Amino acid sequence: MSEKIYTVGQLAAHTDIKSVTIRYYEKIGLLPEATRSESGYRLYSEADHLRLLFIRRSRRLGFSLDDIRELLSLADRQQESCAGVDAKVEQQLEQVRSRLKDLHAMEKELERLSACCEGGVIMDCRIIDTLSGET
Repeated sequence: MSEKIYTVGQLAAHTDIKSVTIRYYEKIGLLPEATRSESGYRLYSEADHLRLLFIRRSRRLGFSLDDIRELLSLADRQQESCAGVDAKVEQQLEQVRSRLKDLHAMEKELERLSACCEGGVIMDCRIIDTLSGET
């Protein structure tokens, strides 16, 4: 049985990543350069498919493209310690926790602003005054 080969459109459909994004990942080196059919179409392997799924999952966890490049590099070195991966995940977890803290503070401030509203007209709006720095 031969390996599954994907066109960029098929790969996009199977990975839920747009074709333009797949070509971009190829351009910046996250995905190896595709082979070409005789008619010039890009052709991707099952390994490319799995690599794109890795990238998509990593993006959904908030990793930057540079972080993903590093994680892919680590993943390609199967016999090395996973300490580098652990450190990268811990770093990302700290960033997520920091963002959550910031979002919670934003939520509290928005709740406070919302409670200031007494209805009426814009010229008497305490929210607009607060956002304008007038109070």
